[in-house]
Amino acid sequence: MTDPLVEALIAARKGGPKLPETAGEGLTRARIFAVQEAVAARLGPVGGFKVACPPDAPIVIAPIMARDIHDSPAVITCERGAEVGIELEYAFRLTAPPPAPDLPDFETRLKEAVELLPAFELVQSRLADPKGAGAALKMLDNQLNGAVVLGAPLRDWQGVDVTRAGAWLRLGSETLLDGAAQVPGGDAFATLCALARVIGTHCGGLKVGHVVITGSLNGLPWVMPPLTAQGRIAGLGDVALRSETGQGVSH
Repeated sequence: MTDPLVEALIAARKGGPKLPETAGEGLTRARIFAVQEAVAARLGPVGGFKVACPPDAPIVIAPIMARDIHDSPAVITCERGAEVGIELEYAFRLTAPPPAPDLPDFETRLKEAVELLPAFELVQSRLADPKGAGAALKMLDNQLNGAVVLGAPLRDWQGVDVTRAGAWLRLGSETLLDGAAQVPGGDAFATLCALARVIGTHCGGLKVGHVVITGSLNGLPWVMPPLTAQGRIAGLGDVALRSETGQGVSH
């Protein structure tokens, strides 16, 4: 029997009612991950994951659908009348299979198996109140992922210090970030390692070509489309997107 939350999330992606806060009552991590798996089975394939390592809380993991990953510059159609979030992030893409987490040189091998990219995450929600939703409900909704836009990859990236970032972000005519930015968790590669150690076979596990985004360098500004976003991470490169508006948009 299909979990009713699976049907509710898929209906919301097709323009149906969004999930109320009460949908998060009593959610367990096991049920959240089962719902993520079931939604991904219907909407996949999976193209990667978003991950966060909040202090004093379990790791946050959410799949990203392959169809929602775009190369920069990208034009993305969004639901009319709904705000979206724009996050500039460090992203990694696997160019080789990830090593086994129990290997003594796991981190060295993983570093050699990925390339580094600048990325925008477009935050879109299937929740009635995404700003006020609890952590469990957000993770149920794939951590509010709507789309990812990738800049050009840097294959030989070991010279980039991903424990810090110099970044620039403009939304429309407003510059939101210009200078030093705080890296979520203090180390983007450590965040990737944390995911690779625990992901196992969830939503198919990590595979060659998958993208992993590691958290916002600029917080989470909510804006109303249409809007152009331009971003840059020093030593890495540029990324750009334009959000347009449509009617019932499926994600």
